[in-house]
Amino acid sequence: MRTGRPKAELKLTDAERADLVGLTRKGTNAHRVVLRAQIVLRCASGSDNKRVARELGIDVHTVAKWRSRFVRERTEGLLDEPRPGAPRTVTDARIEALITKTLESTPRGATHWSTRAMAKATGISASRVSTIWRAFGLQPHRVDTFKLSNDPFFVEKVRDVVGLYVDPPDRAVVLCVDEKTQIQALNRTQPVLPMRLGEVERRTHDYERHGTITLFAALDRATGRVVGEMKAKHRATEFRSFLDTLDRTVPADLDVHVIMDNYGTHKSIMVKRWFARHPRFHPHFTPTYSSWLNQVERWFADLTEKQIKRAAHTSVRALKKDIQEFIDVSNDSPRPYAWTKSADEILERVARAASRTAVAHGLMKRTSKTGD
Repeated sequence: MRTGRPKAELKLTDAERADLVGLTRKGTNAHRVVLRAQIVLRCASGSDNKRVARELGIDVHTVAKWRSRFVRERTEGLLDEPRPGAPRTVTDARIEALITKTLESTPRGATHWSTRAMAKATGISASRVSTIWRAFGLQPHRVDTFKLSNDPFFVEKVRDVVGLYVDPPDRAVVLCVDEKTQIQALNRTQPVLPMRLGEVERRTHDYERHGTITLFAALDRATGRVVGEMKAKHRATEFRSFLDTLDRTVPADLDVHVIMDNYGTHKSIMVKRWFARHPRFHPHFTPTYSSWLNQVERWFADLTEKQIKRAAHTSVRALKKDIQEFIDVSNDSPRPYAWTKSADEILERVARAASRTAVAHGLMKRTSKTGD
């Protein structure tokens, strides 16, 4: 005759079994929740409490506890209930006042708030100020730059250039062309200390100049390949010479659409005459102060970051060698830059920036969404 406390009858529905298996497999669950789910699944398979305790390496009373809890409360009984924490010491009103103060004022004797200055002004700890700022995406210590175009044909030029990116013409090549001027051959005044375990690369803050060059580059929008030439100057004469190189490089049966900025050499009489003598070349100009529309600028940024910024050159020849190597490596496995914004999206964003600028400087009144 068996004695002792009878075990609670445990039967699972298909849905409950699936939920329990999910709890054991979800990596974000705490170990204790996973263990409870395993207890219930093993008990439901017919194992008694002692066997389950032995297989899982836990006390038999723990098995009995969670078996009974599941019978009473089902799957929800296995989860931890929220535990009461310390009461909030910073009310919504104080948070709102802190945000308003951050956005609409500056501390005395400074251009922006720091966590310590705000903590002193509001009586909220510096760590809590930092937490609140992060929650609302506020970074008073940072500043970004912008410049709105004053080009009277801004809209037309944006639609023209973006149209070439998203819907290029047939039997044609779209080239993003520009020059990176005044690239300096710089060498540190003392040898660079290379990176070691636990130490970053170190170098002197001062440097020696060994001359400059200008890089003319044309990025093929479709393939990502680059045609580049390095010259001592960046006059209209050098730019016309680079156009001759492009004329020889691009197959003669293709039209060429050249995207450029408004730099003086691009609009000189000499260059205009060159385009007139080469009708398959079609110039397209980005709006003023909108070089970000020219994709070759993105390639220039990669060149600077990956090859020029940290290099040391004792001569222009050494600088040219490294730049040419970067061009060759880029062309060995070219990857075009993806263009994701439509002209309408760009124009809408610029319009919002212009509106915010006007409101900030009192040039127009802020209006609600309803127009009141």
